Amino acid sequence: MVRSGTLILSVAARLLLPLQLLFSLFLLLRGHDEPGGGFIAGLVASGAFALYLFAYGGRAMHAMLKVSPRDLIGFGLTLGVLSTLPALWQGEPFFTAQWWTIPLLDFKASTPLLFDVGVYLVVLGSVLTAITALVDTDREDDA
Repeated sequence: MVRSGTLILSVAARLLLPLQLLFSLFLLLRGHDEPGGGFIAGLVASGAFALYLFAYGGRAMHAMLKVSPRDLIGFGLTLGVLSTLPALWQGEPFFTAQWWTIPLLDFKASTPLLFDVGVYLVVLGSVLTAITALVDTDREDDA
């Protein structure tokens, strides 16, 4: 595992990662009624993983993430496209919002939320793919 060598960065990354991920989840779920949404939430989450990458290295980040960032992009795009289908099945125009109430949780699920989760995953995967590519290129230049 490649480490940055600074104790402050290592401790800060371990402490800030869960806080940033919780904040990104808050922004994702808040985005329908107030400012926020999938794009900014994905940027906050990718900032959390980038901080962890700089503190502990690429292998540690990939081990914690457990999925390739490129797979996140594909899954996010698929989820975004699938969020359009319920409106078409109801015979309504493309991208018309559909809402479902989940009674046990008292939660309203919707197609805009599915679309925002797709955007979240696409942004997270894109930024992490770019950052890891830059780190790998820098490592190759040093060798």
